[in-house]
Amino acid sequence: MKDIYVKNFSEFPGPRKESIGPNSGERFRDEVLYKAIKDLPNETFRIHLDGTAGYGSSFLEEAFGGLVRLGVSEQTMRGIIDNLVSEEDPSLIVEVSEYIDDAIQALKE
Repeated sequence: MKDIYVKNFSEFPGPRKESIGPNSGERFRDEVLYKAIKDLPNETFRIHLDGTAGYGSSFLEEAFGGLVRLGVSEQTMRGIIDNLVSEEDPSLIVEVSEYIDDAIQALKE
């Protein structure tokens, strides 16, 4: 299992898109999450959400829902949901799970 810590990307996660501001969900998705999934396609990922100053919903939706829109499989995304970690704010796990579920459902419609 590969551990990914959002705090190693930025202590201050930013907006949805890099064009709006630094440390965006788009950049985290592309440079950290999507890259890891592509580089290690058979790996299971545990994503640690703790250690940041907080999250905007747009960062989380773009980072995680955006993976679905990029074509990451439902199976891989379910694995990510199962291995989200946040002791500081467990509601983040529910929030991210909902963004992933919504993106998966939107693709099926």
